[in-house]
Amino acid sequence: MDITPIIEAAFMLIAAVITAVIVPYIRSKTTDTQRAELQALVRIAVTAAEQLYVGTEKGKEKKAYVLEWLNERGITVDSEKLDAMIESAVYSLKEQI
Repeated sequence: MDITPIIEAAFMLIAAVITAVIVPYIRSKTTDTQRAELQALVRIAVTAAEQLYVGTEKGKEKKAYVLEWLNERGITVDSEKLDAMIESAVYSLKEQI
């Protein structure tokens, strides 16, 4: 049984929710420069985690790495918002591949 279409649909749903709800909220609480810097740091951390932990079963390890990497750099963002940014970065990375 191929579950790829189900996974793709789930990613698209997550992206839609992020775009419709989370992104506007984050924009209301930060400046354009702060958002750009935060998104760049999240992308860097996600890309590094994807390189270090290869495989689909490594999600928890990847997320832990991203959170630790951001924490070491003093990134303090609400965990729900940070989770949304991480999911968005992962989705973007998968779309590029």
